[in-house]
Amino acid sequence: MDCATSMRRLPRNFGRALIWIYRHTLSPLVGYNCRHLPTCSVYGDEAIERFGLWGGGWMTLARLLRCQPWGTSGIDNVPQTRPPGAHWYLPWRYGRWRGVNEG
Repeated sequence: MDCATSMRRLPRNFGRALIWIYRHTLSPLVGYNCRHLPTCSVYGDEAIERFGLWGGGWMTLARLLRCQPWGTSGIDNVPQTRPPGAHWYLPWRYGRWRGVNEG
């Protein structure tokens, strides 16, 4: 991997590092309470790896907001492709704000 690629991946790696820190510090104290599979931290890690810190971060935010007592539950995987209409200047379109995996 060359220097330019490493620099481009820096924000993505930073976001994934924050998730790693959460998993090894705060998560054991909070306990296993996620309503979805995979867990929110696994979802966030995969979304940031696949779509970068900006797009994956919005996907993770939407997932965290769905994971509440009156929210959704069940199998909820990160989409394989970028959601339709999602662009860097329309970041909220990355998130699935309601429901789980679409058919």
